[in-house]
Amino acid sequence: MIGYVTLGTNNFEAALKFYDALFSSVGANRLWKHGDMAAWGRSRAEPALCLACPFNGAPASVGNGVMVALKMTNRKAVDTLHAKCLELGGTDEGPPGTRGDHGFYGGYFRDLDGNKLNAYVPA
Repeated sequence: MIGYVTLGTNNFEAALKFYDALFSSVGANRLWKHGDMAAWGRSRAEPALCLACPFNGAPASVGNGVMVALKMTNRKAVDTLHAKCLELGGTDEGPPGTRGDHGFYGGYFRDLDGNKLNAYVPA
């Protein structure tokens, strides 16, 4: 049902560099860029993560309780994405590992604007 999710940024050029490097570490690429909006994913046929400066011109802000979960193909990809985020200046919100007793594996982090993301392998 989800086609794409959009996160806001206050520094579009820095965010482009961050997400280009972050997603290339797990085989995803920028799908397109138009003005001050861009999208990353594996293909245009799958859901994408978009980044944009707010349309209303107000500063982008982080939603309390908002998180984007990025489904990975395996645990190594979770580890890679989490480590790459920290290398690029993002912050740790929970290191990769199992959560619960059902086999869920995830790592949590924030991008340069403070948006919370989770790379995970479902149970």
